[in-house]
Amino acid sequence: MAQSLELLLIQFLMPDNDARRQAEEQIRRLARDPQVVPALVHHLRTAKTPNVRQLAAVLLRKKITSHWPKLPLDSKASLKQALIDSITLDHSHPVRRASANVVSIIAKYAIPAGEWPELLPFLFQCSQSPQEDHREVALILFSSLTETIGATFQSHLNNLQPILLKCLQDESSSRVRIAALKAVGSFIEYVNDGGDIVKMFRDFVPSILNISRQCLANGEEDVASIAFEIFDELIESPAPLLGDSVRSIVQFSLEVSANQDLEINIRQQAIQIISWLAKFKASFLKKHKLVVPILQVMCPLLTETANEDEDSDLAADRSAAEVIDTMAINLPRHVLAPVLEFASVSFNHINPKYREAAVTSLGVISEGCCEHLKDKLEDCLKIVLEALKDQEQMVRGAASFALGQFAEHLQPEILSHYANVLPCILNALEDPSDEVKEKSYYALAAFCEDMGEDILPYLDPLICKLVMSLQSSPRNLQETCMSAIGSVAAAAEKAFTPYAEKVLEMMKGFMVLTSDEDLCARARATEVVGIVAMAVGRARVEAILPPFIEAAISGFGLDYSELREYTHGFFSNVAEILGDSFTQYLPHVVPLVFSSCNLDDGSAVDIDDADSVDNGFGGVSSDDDANDEPRVRNISVRTGVLDEKAAATQAIGFFALHTKSAYAPYLEESLKILIRHSGYFHEDLRLQAVISLKHILTAVRAIPPTHADVQEKQKDVLDTVLNIYIKTMTEDDDKEVVAQACMSVADIVKNCGFAAIEPYILRLAEATLILLRQESSCQQVESDGEDDGDIDHDEVLMDAVSDLLPAFAKVMGSYFDLIFAKLFDPLMKFKSPHPPQDKTMVVATLAEVAQEMGSPISAYVDKIMPLVLKELASSDATNRRNAAFCVGEICKNGGAAALKYYGDILRSLHNLFSNSESDDAVRDNAAGAIARMIMVQPQSIPLNQVLPVFIKALPLKEDHEESMSVYSCICSLLLSSHPQILPLVPDVIHVFAQVVVSPDESDEVKTNIGKAVSHLISVYGQQMQPILSALPPAHANALAAFASRR
Repeated sequence: MAQSLELLLIQFLMPDNDARRQAEEQIRRLARDPQVVPALVHHLRTAKTPNVRQLAAVLLRKKITSHWPKLPLDSKASLKQALIDSITLDHSHPVRRASANVVSIIAKYAIPAGEWPELLPFLFQCSQSPQEDHREVALILFSSLTETIGATFQSHLNNLQPILLKCLQDESSSRVRIAALKAVGSFIEYVNDGGDIVKMFRDFVPSILNISRQCLANGEEDVASIAFEIFDELIESPAPLLGDSVRSIVQFSLEVSANQDLEINIRQQAIQIISWLAKFKASFLKKHKLVVPILQVMCPLLTETANEDEDSDLAADRSAAEVIDTMAINLPRHVLAPVLEFASVSFNHINPKYREAAVTSLGVISEGCCEHLKDKLEDCLKIVLEALKDQEQMVRGAASFALGQFAEHLQPEILSHYANVLPCILNALEDPSDEVKEKSYYALAAFCEDMGEDILPYLDPLICKLVMSLQSSPRNLQETCMSAIGSVAAAAEKAFTPYAEKVLEMMKGFMVLTSDEDLCARARATEVVGIVAMAVGRARVEAILPPFIEAAISGFGLDYSELREYTHGFFSNVAEILGDSFTQYLPHVVPLVFSSCNLDDGSAVDIDDADSVDNGFGGVSSDDDANDEPRVRNISVRTGVLDEKAAATQAIGFFALHTKSAYAPYLEESLKILIRHSGYFHEDLRLQAVISLKHILTAVRAIPPTHADVQEKQKDVLDTVLNIYIKTMTEDDDKEVVAQACMSVADIVKNCGFAAIEPYILRLAEATLILLRQESSCQQVESDGEDDGDIDHDEVLMDAVSDLLPAFAKVMGSYFDLIFAKLFDPLMKFKSPHPPQDKTMVVATLAEVAQEMGSPISAYVDKIMPLVLKELASSDATNRRNAAFCVGEICKNGGAAALKYYGDILRSLHNLFSNSESDDAVRDNAAGAIARMIMVQPQSIPLNQVLPVFIKALPLKEDHEESMSVYSCICSLLLSSHPQILPLVPDVIHVFAQVVVSPDESDEVKTNIGKAVSHLISVYGQQMQPILSALPPAHANALAAFASRR
């Protein structure tokens, strides 16, 4: 075989393609025989040309996995020795590298089996050899072996570290330094968090930085690139490997980022390191005071102009914007001031790139710094609106982008500036630049969506302008214009009706387009039809919807993912509009939804196969080596398909929710899909699955129990859904997904009742406790072993978690006390030193629990009351409102334990009735608290002082949920002819008259008032007549009507 194989190896390397193919076929046939191994070993050591020796090593690497177990011991020994000889004696670097790769594969099987004990000692010896080639190849092998026996090295790291450190500092050989650099990178993933090992890797950083600087100075940017890959690994490692070295890593990364003489790829890597640090190690940047130095480099990078031949995605200005965005999200308080300073100074710069950068920076930070930026909104808006008038297109484009970001993230505060903003946007829609127009449509869409009735004065000019633009603009502008029309319709709601017919007719023209370049516009038009239909309502559109539905269904034949995505959204809207009438479309649309949900997500795996790629020996890798496991380098996903699947998953939920029992034929397959998607790798799909699971349960519960198996099916689905939710609460790593699971659990608990959820209540309580302790997967923040005391949790998440407690209390009543006893202390820890919104959450939760749990709240009064009394004087109106509600419920249910606090409570509540209280909802809740206190302990209240102030604050202005408590209290005093209320009857009748004509008050409240007035008339008829006569006729008649009811 050896002789024939030699000829085939030579033939394979010939330039003649036919000869190569013939050789490849015969090599593949010979390679099935284990005897190919000694033959290849022979050529590895004896072939005259390096290419043949290298090819022999490549083939060995490919085939050794399947043949190694079959080789006799002497053949194995010969092979190992031949490889060692090749590594140490061969003069060709590619041959030595290829031989090292074979060693790596064999070691995977031989070292665990104890068949190659001399390998590691040989490598340690080789790495300290005086010969440069030996040191280099040993380091190469260390790197290669980590891919197959990496865990084995953990016990050797203490011995390996000084060798690697010495090689990193090898002044005689750049090749050795580079090989050492690669070896260090290979070992990082096998480092645990032991203190000695951590220090060992931190010690590498100065040498890595020195090598990188030398390589950059010598033009070896590909080597410096390895250093950034190592820093990337350090950042992502679960072991705390950064330490104080973060400062020098950041300094080096900033040097490279700012150096315009370097290639953009290496600068991009440097910027990316800063971005990763901001995302995963934000506390480190803050602790080492690196936020300002970073921004002092990143903000000026926004002023760079990319070369025409550069990839725009790699442009420094774009990458810098992403870093600033990430920093704003993770370090908002520390980012705002430096960026505002940069924007203020740069906005007046003579260079338009600086003015563009100034406005861009404000837009970029608007999401992360939204809460802090709202206080500076007027000043920032002044800069942006001024920039919309700049003579340079680039500045106007940046301004329209920033305005869109403000509109999206600075809600609702931005809406109060509509009188200034809308005219500026409308003016920008006339800009000669299509880019400015496109971004202005985006700004308009974001701004208008939540305007509500404030949009009405602008509705006609807006629609006229948008319709005209839609008729005359190029395709790309038509798409963003349609998005703006949709937002205007959503805000205007029924007021959009006069424009609906014209807009829908225009959309119909887009929904029949079939050319590839038109499908994006068709998708946007499909979305707009759904939005317009939702705005104007079922009565207006039901009759005209069928042709739109037919066009939407036909779009699935065009194989365009974005169109399918928007169409699923359209069907979700139509299902909500039509309700059970949507049932007729289920046989047509459900299979389309299932088809999208079952699409291949397009995962693409990039395999690191250095031999076949780098050396041109691709043909020899075509054998089926089932056991050869190349290293997976990267996984990517087609996001278009992901968005489509998310929209389809959402549609399943909407179909089930709005057609309920009619959805029964599709429940089983839907549930399979949602179970699968609830564990999907991407959070967007998991989120939609979590939402839709609740809707599936709603549909199942709506099925009439005509058969015995229906109730069993309902129990099974409840079991499946709650088990997924419990797992999600503790194990999912995305806060938004977990928050949605918590909200869904709260709804299910309230809707299904205690009997249904009793088997799960202890597990649900345990999951809630884990979240309150901030110990769930989504709450684990990388601290790198050093906690700087920062509070890091998500307000939306904790609001959702806190909603669980009142839900449990509602269905368990006083029995909830056993669970609440475990949850109380973790909940109270959020009151300090957490941000103000956490106190809001705690007080609101305590109030609702007190309301639902009843008398057991008395055991907690002494711990709750100091917090609630303090929050009654909070500077935040929401906190005062919640505290007032809470204090009322505690007084109502806290019994004697609350009584001793009445004096303090009354003094605190009195301030909420004064003219200094500007918030009507706060005053309404204060009135509710007083009413509850009077109802339970009237003898403990100085009614002669309290009642005049109490009644003067009525009628309720905003929080009508307090109406029953407040007016029932007054009615009770009247019906009992309490002496302290009688002098106030004229004022009370005046209040009652306003209540009975109010459309905001319930019929039950008005009926109770009628009974009280009827009682007054029957007892004090003559005295009541002038009081009633003094009322406006409409009020008097309404009051008389309710008083006459029986």
